[in-house]
Amino acid sequence: MATTSVADTSSRGMTREEKKVIFASSLGTVFEWYDFYLYGSLAAFIGAAFFSEYPEATRNIFALLAFAAGFLVRPFGALVFGRIGDLVGRKYTFLVTIMIMGLSTFLVGILPGSGSWGIAAPIILIALRMLQGLALGGEYGGAATYVAEHAPDNRRGYYTSWIQTTATLGLFLSLIVILVIQNWLGKDAFAAWGWRIPFILSFVLLGISVWIRLSLSESPAFQRMKDEGKGSKAPLSEAFGQWKNAKIALLALFGLTAGQAVVWYTGQFYALFFLQNVLKVDGQAVNIMIAIALLLGTGFFVFFGWLSDKIGRKPIIMAGLALAILTYFPLFKALTWAANPALAAAQQNVRATVTAAPGDCKFQFNPTGTAKFTTSCDIATSFLTRNSVPYDVVATAAPGTAATVKIGEETVESYDAVAAGADAKAKETAFAKSVNIALQDGGYPLVRDPVKVVDSKLDALVAANPKLALDAAAIRAGAKTTVPVDQAIKDKLITAEEAAGATEVAVYTVPGAGAFKMVADPAAVNWTKVIAILFVLVIYVTMVYGPIAAILVEMFPTRIRYTGMSLPYHIGNGWFGGLLPATVFAMSAFKGDIYYGLWYPIIVAAMTLIIGLLFVRETKGTDLHDVK
Repeated sequence: MATTSVADTSSRGMTREEKKVIFASSLGTVFEWYDFYLYGSLAAFIGAAFFSEYPEATRNIFALLAFAAGFLVRPFGALVFGRIGDLVGRKYTFLVTIMIMGLSTFLVGILPGSGSWGIAAPIILIALRMLQGLALGGEYGGAATYVAEHAPDNRRGYYTSWIQTTATLGLFLSLIVILVIQNWLGKDAFAAWGWRIPFILSFVLLGISVWIRLSLSESPAFQRMKDEGKGSKAPLSEAFGQWKNAKIALLALFGLTAGQAVVWYTGQFYALFFLQNVLKVDGQAVNIMIAIALLLGTGFFVFFGWLSDKIGRKPIIMAGLALAILTYFPLFKALTWAANPALAAAQQNVRATVTAAPGDCKFQFNPTGTAKFTTSCDIATSFLTRNSVPYDVVATAAPGTAATVKIGEETVESYDAVAAGADAKAKETAFAKSVNIALQDGGYPLVRDPVKVVDSKLDALVAANPKLALDAAAIRAGAKTTVPVDQAIKDKLITAEEAAGATEVAVYTVPGAGAFKMVADPAAVNWTKVIAILFVLVIYVTMVYGPIAAILVEMFPTRIRYTGMSLPYHIGNGWFGGLLPATVFAMSAFKGDIYYGLWYPIIVAAMTLIIGLLFVRETKGTDLHDVK
């Protein structure tokens, strides 16, 4: 196959075959990211279906293993499928990866829950999640390499930038499908069984993607290399066992993909997590705002890919890293004021103080979710962190004494979960209630849910909540429902012993007397400002991610390109990016500051900026037909 020169392609438009290559590669990759993101977006429903039958410790292990498995195995997928791609070819390898991803996702949608299949259900789910991660580890490198090897040298950034839109479009598509089905079925039906529909729909997308990809031919650079007999017989050992190539992989990881990954995850995933879990904005509203920001920003992947053909890949990526480093703190603080101004004001005015014995406070790094933090200090700081309360730790208490939390004029004693033994649950409830009342008095936007209470427990509820000024007689004179004892026991309103032979009980609904929860007032959320800030964060993502495929492809020789570029890409994104939520939480809990965890992406981005500026060379215009 003849090579097209740069001079021949400087002014021509994209050919029909090139459009087909980009469309087929991008469509398949959008589909694979869509599949991958569904699990993260629907994790709560999946947990209820597959893990609810088991004790809390077992349930947490399974849930976190299933979530983490897809990230952790991605580099291994890059090794397995990268090797096959360099030995057999690009086209057939990413046909295999898309079929594995699609079938795994479809099977998640029809897999019976633990109520039907017992422990086999979560085990199979984890296995399917691992298959998804393996497939994604092979898909991206194949799609990027395939498109790049079809592209003219002087338009490679533009061509490959379409692949870079796929992760964002996959996230966008998953959010839209979930929102549409939720609104169509209603929240109850969606929670019961409707969450399976997005997974089952993926089978249609799989069929379309496979059909289109089957019509493609092998990439010109690989075909030429194969015809000339210059292919690698051992891509793994050649890519990583020879220093000249291993050095390139290390530079690709630390000088490009590690920083790109943390900017990408911060701008899209952590922004969503921050709004929903830290600022307590309604989940559906967050999905809509993220979707709008992604819709506005996605075109910039292509713009920066095109621009990288003019001015180079490296300046754009390094500029995106620098902007993120300089502006993350002010942007996330502005996001707090825009999304939950009552919380922002309370944080300014009220700061908790945790007084604990030396050594009682641990660094709560918990990437697998299986660690247990049981000291009185860890319980207090974890509770405050989950509720977005800033605090200082003072290690001046006497050894062996429980930590205390001081909020304004109120001081609440924490507890050691191990020492509490059977009383731990009661102590947890009392501690949470006392701290929440103090926070509410200090101006934090806390509300209380309504609570259902049986008649025999109504007087105790009134006595336990003097600040609510409840009137038991007025409540009894109001509306009530009569339910069978069996149902009341099932709903945990009463125990079998407390039923004492009764056949039915009276149940009252008392507004504002139930569990506390931190909220963002929907009327106070400034949608315009939130979306504008999210859009800026997405722009940073497009700067570091738009040109990344082109520069990675151009760094490696044709004989080991699939293998060489895939591993650093997926270590960067699967590990540096995948560990971001756990690391940010641990750092925030350690410091008592909801913004402190941002130092993780900032430090990683700074490392990549320095290494990239000093050691990564510009690759614009590289001839990929030179197999080196």
